[in-house]
Amino acid sequence: MNNILDKGSLESLRRMIADSDRIVLTGHVRPDGDAVGSTLGLWHLLTRLGKRASVVMPDQPPRSLAFMPGFKEVSVFTRHEDFCRRLIGEADLIICCDFNKPSRQDSLGPVVAEADCRKVMIDHHQDPDAFCDLTFSYPDMSSTCELMFRIIAGMGYYMEMNLESATCLATGLITDTRNFTVNCRNPEVYEVLMHLLEKGVDKERIVREALLAQSMDSLKLHAYAIMEKLEIVEPMRAAIITINSEELARFHYERGDSEGLVNKPLNVRGIVSSFFLREDDDCIKVSARSVDNFPVSEVCERLFGGGGHRQAAGAEFHGTLEECRRMLIEALPSFKHYLPHKLDKLEY
Repeated sequence: MNNILDKGSLESLRRMIADSDRIVLTGHVRPDGDAVGSTLGLWHLLTRLGKRASVVMPDQPPRSLAFMPGFKEVSVFTRHEDFCRRLIGEADLIICCDFNKPSRQDSLGPVVAEADCRKVMIDHHQDPDAFCDLTFSYPDMSSTCELMFRIIAGMGYYMEMNLESATCLATGLITDTRNFTVNCRNPEVYEVLMHLLEKGVDKERIVREALLAQSMDSLKLHAYAIMEKLEIVEPMRAAIITINSEELARFHYERGDSEGLVNKPLNVRGIVSSFFLREDDDCIKVSARSVDNFPVSEVCERLFGGGGHRQAAGAEFHGTLEECRRMLIEALPSFKHYLPHKLDKLEY
């Protein structure tokens, strides 16, 4: 595996960790497998090194990740604000994982930004803000968990990594690559997986729990969304699913129940992009995925001020669900030049 990380930065991080006693690890709002995996993966290592480490998330991670070792130790800002503020206020070091801008933490962002301690960013998204004392930003990485593994190994801590740490890192690696179907063109990502498997990681369980397992209500919601709410913008080979709050309530929606829904239309031969618009209490949540290198990140950024990866992005829209849907449909033709020159026949 090529050593692409800056040795000076690795040594700086190692010294920061050595000089710190209380360390807070934190991720982005609506934390996914990569955010939870990278923070918990490092948390397990730091506790083995004798550090008083804590994981603080802006809001509750989805229940699909509850199998991860240490999941119950995650402190949630929206549930225990005073406790989380105290952890951050007492920290010697804050390590920001899987996000590149304070705004990606919603109301937790200003609390982290105002903390009077050193801060480190470990992330794989494009165009990071300069809000940390030390930054590891590698957009070509498959996931922040891949980057975290490389950092841990680069600091010389691979032998101290236990099964619990490896399981968390493998979870982020597997979920962000959709079980190695996207963002994994670099063959070294499989070498990272190999090293994690050497620690005893149960890959089948991670795939089953994090990607496949659903409640009956979640399964019914997915079936309803595909049968009743899926529409195709045929000239753009785009799929759009819209779900309003009443429909969510009908299926007793809980956080994480719609996870993976946006990917389903991409299984249809000929579909290039897929958009899922979900009505929440204060906004419309936009999730977007694509194949054939279609830039859904640019769509989300230009229309809604969002962003992400080229083929996996998201945003928030402050308006009605129908306004969001119509804006998307009307704007999609302006991205037609990004479509592949040769398109598969759309199979109905």
